[in-house]
Amino acid sequence: MTLFSLIIALLIEQVRPLPVDRLVLAPLRALSRSLLQRFNDGQARHGRLAWGLVVLLGSVLTALAHYLLWELHPVFAFAFNVAVLYLTMGFRQESHFFSDIHLALRMGEIDRARTLLGEWRGGQYGEASSSEVARLAIEQALVAAHRNVFGVAFWFVILPGPSGAVMYRLARFFADDWRRGPEADLGDFGRFAQRAFELIDWLPARLTAASFSVAGDFEDAIYCWRTQAVLWPDKSSAILIASGGGALGVRLGMPVHESGGIIDRPEMGQGDEADADHMQSTVGLVWRALLVCLFLLALVGLAGWVSG
Repeated sequence: MTLFSLIIALLIEQVRPLPVDRLVLAPLRALSRSLLQRFNDGQARHGRLAWGLVVLLGSVLTALAHYLLWELHPVFAFAFNVAVLYLTMGFRQESHFFSDIHLALRMGEIDRARTLLGEWRGGQYGEASSSEVARLAIEQALVAAHRNVFGVAFWFVILPGPSGAVMYRLARFFADDWRRGPEADLGDFGRFAQRAFELIDWLPARLTAASFSVAGDFEDAIYCWRTQAVLWPDKSSAILIASGGGALGVRLGMPVHESGGIIDRPEMGQGDEADADHMQSTVGLVWRALLVCLFLLALVGLAGWVSG
């Protein structure tokens, strides 16, 4: 049931992309504002309480709903799995930015590519070269693929029913949303959410990086992972970008023009300068990595069925 739930949810999302802003992000933003109004006094203990109420309680209620539906009939539980995965997981949640940037670079529309990149990442890239735009888009795509698909799928497999998918999606949202709040308003309130997500994402990020390595140039991916990831401030993103760049044979990281200045960043990956062709290769790498994960999941399920 787990494997088929993942496959069907991904197929539905490809055919009919989820309006994620309206159905997922808008309700979560409203919930986040409500929690901040009720609990935020700048103290860490209230941040832990608010996080637990929404993330842990949401996961427990999802597991309970799945159990009750299974008791009614397994088909109901299966449909519930697919529905929750459709709401929490999917390539198409951010891939339209990547596809539009790729097309703009192919057409030589560098200004449009810069604008789209700014809408996606939240910065300004009016002076970025086409290589910088491609580089940043590839980095964003590698991290987004993990957080929108691989990370959700990992916890869906590990925890009962779709409770793991709900936990990961909620933990990611509140880590991001409470990080953006003004430090004077949030104080220590939002730090627990960020640390909790780092812990939740520790193993899934490394499994995704390993999948990128297997699906691409394995030797270069592992080399870049081991030698370059320590140089990047966000360790979870670091191993994804380093292994992905090595697997693709493309140079990522490095200084970029952003918001009127030059951001100094270490080099990640190795090989050629990033361009539109490497963006196309990124799509292939992510899909091959997903197939590797689904194949391994199928083997585990088959082994369990045979031993049972």
